[in-house]
Amino acid sequence: MIEITHSIFLDERELDESFVRASGPGGQNVNKVSTAVELRWNVALSPALTEPVRTRLMKLAGRRLTLDGVLIIQADQFRSQDRNRQDALDRLIALVREAAIAPIHRRPTRPTLGSKKRRLESKGKRGDLKKLRSSKGED
Repeated sequence: MIEITHSIFLDERELDESFVRASGPGGQNVNKVSTAVELRWNVALSPALTEPVRTRLMKLAGRRLTLDGVLIIQADQFRSQDRNRQDALDRLIALVREAAIAPIHRRPTRPTLGSKKRRLESKGKRGDLKKLRSSKGED
């Protein structure tokens, strides 16, 4: 079991890892060894998530989510298979933790009577100052 938050635990059997050859630098090693990790997790069918967390996660995942609801995370930053595997898992945990935080809804407030008065007074002072600046020619 992987602990994501104090209430969300992910069963390791739900994760599917496959190793593919990484692109980029690495010399001859890049053509021989499959070090990149492709981590797959079926978000739509996972019992570890509640519905609100699931919908937020599906929205956050964006292009990484397939039409079937499978989240795919590719990690090929490192030249080691173990480090790429840990990197993919860390990114998955960070994504689920971000989705687990419910957004705080803003309650609209109205300006106080005092703030309205202060605003109108400052507007009046500003208008008076501009009136004083304009010089009316006396002929």
